[in-house]
Amino acid sequence: IYREKYAEYLKIDFPRVPFTKNNELFQSMAALGQRLTALHLLKSDELNTPLVRFEGTGDNDTIEKITYNETETRVYLNNDKYFDGVTPEMWNYHIGGYQVLHKYLKDRKGRAMDDPRRYCRIATAIHKTMDIQVEIDAIFPQLESTVIEDDLSTDLHLSAALNRMETPDSK
Repeated sequence: IYREKYAEYLKIDFPRVPFTKNNELFQSMAALGQRLTALHLLKSDELNTPLVRFEGTGDNDTIEKITYNETETRVYLNNDKYFDGVTPEMWNYHIGGYQVLHKYLKDRKGRAMDDPRRYCRIATAIHKTMDIQVEIDAIFPQLESTVIEDDLSTDLHLSAALNRMETPDSK
């Protein structure tokens, strides 16, 4: 719900944070935000049991041809090595216009997969992020009904966003 409502803000600016009068809702959202931060920085204890495993045979750890097999829930790096347990939702998850798990491997194509544990943690963080997004979407309608209306901060936010969109030719 939040991502749909503020989609334009998220394209051009930092996320808009609606402030609520309800302390309990504020604390709930803050806790979810803290969890997201720890997950995205790969510092969360929730990542200690990864949902994805690096498997295969042989010594070839080179990222050669990235192939996702939805039926097997595997991401193949080459004929011998793969990550197992990558759901279609995890594989297709985008941040900032990038398909996260694919981009990570694509940026390292031709090199050895020297830190498979990190990739497993990133995939797990994506899965847990999607779970948290469901929790946020469940709370958001309540939060929005108790938002502190602050026309000045809203006007400043919009003004700053519009100023960033202006080009020298449009002035």
